[in-house]
Amino acid sequence: MASVELRNVKKRFGSLDVIHGVDLSVADGSFCALLGPSGCGKSTLLRMIAGLEPITCGEVLIGETEVSNVPPAKRRVAMVFQSYALYPHLTVRGNICFSMSLAGMSRATQNERADRVAKMLQLEQLMDRRPAQLSGGQRQRVAIGRALVRDPEVFLFDEPLSNLDAQLRVAMRLELAKLHQRLKTTMIYVTHDQVEAMTLADKIVVLDKGTIAQAGSPLDLYNAPANRFVASFIGSPAMNFLRASATSGDGRTLDLTFAGNGAMSVQTRNASTTTPGRDVELGVRPEHVQLTGTEEQTVTLTGTVTVVEQLGNATYVYVDTPAGQLIAEADGAVRIVPGTQVGLQIDSKQVHVFGADGAII
Repeated sequence: MASVELRNVKKRFGSLDVIHGVDLSVADGSFCALLGPSGCGKSTLLRMIAGLEPITCGEVLIGETEVSNVPPAKRRVAMVFQSYALYPHLTVRGNICFSMSLAGMSRATQNERADRVAKMLQLEQLMDRRPAQLSGGQRQRVAIGRALVRDPEVFLFDEPLSNLDAQLRVAMRLELAKLHQRLKTTMIYVTHDQVEAMTLADKIVVLDKGTIAQAGSPLDLYNAPANRFVASFIGSPAMNFLRASATSGDGRTLDLTFAGNGAMSVQTRNASTTTPGRDVELGVRPEHVQLTGTEEQTVTLTGTVTVVEQLGNATYVYVDTPAGQLIAEADGAVRIVPGTQVGLQIDSKQVHVFGADGAII
């Protein structure tokens, strides 16, 4: 096993800068997710760690070794691709053993390792089949098995579950979590799915346009986002954002007014920097918005229900207000129909305030 460290890593394609001086440390044995929208540079970053993409400048270290100019085959990493990249003419055993065959290992060693991995991934009954005879989940397990037999110091996953259906994604996500617990090997996992990142990783790195917007544990990013971009990207359903005007602040408390005569006082990190009349955005997650009657004194805003999503264990209610749309999470047994007038009570202890530049206030 080994840690991974990036020091001021940059990548330029022609005149286009896609990675802008990234510094990142991934601890030995940890599971790190690189999360972000398409085009943010997460796959490029992973390929530079693997050695499949040369860096423009900076350093890549695996363990204590600087590997920026080391060929991919000598970096002691194994990569699992989105497309599986299996050889269609080889059996499952042949695909798993391919890299060992190239390395000149004996047939007995190849079979011993392949059988061990097949048992771990429940592939024993499939070893004589070819990729065309396998389901998507089975193919992905073969691709993981091919990486496992190399006994790498670092596993690299490039959106390995994106081609699977929803139910199979959940099952494979569980298998990957179990695999990491069993192996204790460093894993770096690229995804645009924040649910995958939240459930699998002990460290999430949120990328935005080639830079790190925030890095930390899943709960740190969920409960204390550093800026609006991170707040909007972490959480499902997404965080609500409401336009507001700051009327006063005493260094800890900020008084806000909303369109439609809504008002509330909130705790902030640095309310003293906010001048009266300044436009801000208030962010609040659906579970911190409560549906009430329109006449109750605790009402922050009132609005009209437009959409109701009933998921069984929870109900998400979309409400149009003068300050913008809000999603409220209610009990799964709640019965409400579009067109209903409702009140909304926002938990003032669970909100985030962002300035016009997206920075947290």
